[in-house]
Amino acid sequence: MQILLIGAGGREHALAWKMCQSSLFGQLYIAPGNAGTALLGKNIPIAVTDFNAMGNFCIEHNIDIVVVGPEEPLVLGIYDFFVADERLKHITVVGPSKEGAKLEGSKAYAKAFMGRHHIPTATYREFDSNNFEEGIAYLQETAVPIVLKADGLAAGKGVIITSDRAEAIKEFEQMIQQSKFGDAGKKVVVESFLKGLELSVFALTDGKSYVLLPEAKDYKRIGVGDTGLNTGGMGAISPVPFADKTFMDKVVARIVEPTVKGLADEGIVYQGFIFFGLISVEGEPYVIEYNCRLGDPETEVVLPRLENDLLELFIALGRQELGTYTVEIAEKSAATVMAVSGGYPGAYEKGKQIIGLLQEQEEDVMVFQAGTKQQENDIVTDGGRVVAVTAMSDNIQKAVEKSIQKMESISFEGMNFRNDIGFEFM
Repeated sequence: MQILLIGAGGREHALAWKMCQSSLFGQLYIAPGNAGTALLGKNIPIAVTDFNAMGNFCIEHNIDIVVVGPEEPLVLGIYDFFVADERLKHITVVGPSKEGAKLEGSKAYAKAFMGRHHIPTATYREFDSNNFEEGIAYLQETAVPIVLKADGLAAGKGVIITSDRAEAIKEFEQMIQQSKFGDAGKKVVVESFLKGLELSVFALTDGKSYVLLPEAKDYKRIGVGDTGLNTGGMGAISPVPFADKTFMDKVVARIVEPTVKGLADEGIVYQGFIFFGLISVEGEPYVIEYNCRLGDPETEVVLPRLENDLLELFIALGRQELGTYTVEIAEKSAATVMAVSGGYPGAYEKGKQIIGLLQEQEEDVMVFQAGTKQQENDIVTDGGRVVAVTAMSDNIQKAVEKSIQKMESISFEGMNFRNDIGFEFM
């Protein structure tokens, strides 16, 4: 099987690693990839949004399946591009249509979808330049903390949570009138604040049926004890201790199944991953957000616990036969710890030599490269989040300890990582 994987992060390295284990695996190409994916396939210098170049490459190399990692090409309509081309429409694209990707691409769209299908989420209002003054009045009256969300994609930076009403109004004004987040913030969703424990749940759907993957919890704050600025993710664990059968039964009945059915009922083509960003409020699940792809760094703990052949699932997705599959999940716990560049999530330097990446593999320990690139004979840093180390063990604490032990054998100038991933479950 000839595979084209789109993306360049730790999520894509983990996807490549998992697909390489398949009995159906043939040749893997990654666009554009990183130094880690180059160990498993061939990186090709095609940007994630260059659909024409991707299409030509797929024809030239007889690609059977395209697996889309990041959200941007999905929101821009890569699925629709392939389906519309007679030369490409036979290729299975693992990812939703442009309309389906609006679940992530527009917070207002997702909220309206949840409302139509009675899916539990925080109450909200949406505002833009046309009702800006009404929005100011609403902020002056609504309870704190206040949650502001840029409607569109804002590279993970478009959410403001504050108990300072004046700050909320200032941010609201900057988003709508001063284009703080560009076009993404032209419309702002104001939500009621939900207090509870967060987790991520993942489904793979063919548009009719679905399989549920292992759940995970990621850690966004840069500092120990969940302090400091938000990042793209400093680590993750799976399973999530409070997500027991009772809770997950509620998630499936109230959220997952109504979402899949709602998409089908509305005629929205969705063949790919659905990421449910959830919060448990006194044991009741609510949706914080949808994503139209796997999360990062959650992928790095979800896929190691998945015992199924991932390519088999992708083929079943293309044939709309996922309903015939049962997901098998390893009983072991998984933890991933992310090493980041000095200064991240603020300004940081690239090009720092990384030592210790290419060591002998250890049982139940995986090193996934994220912001890396090959530079002559060295692997150097090429992003804010650089390397994720995943380990599996009998429980979360042992898995985290194993991850940290491995991480301590890797180094680069300015390297930083959290040593307390999963702290509230230790």
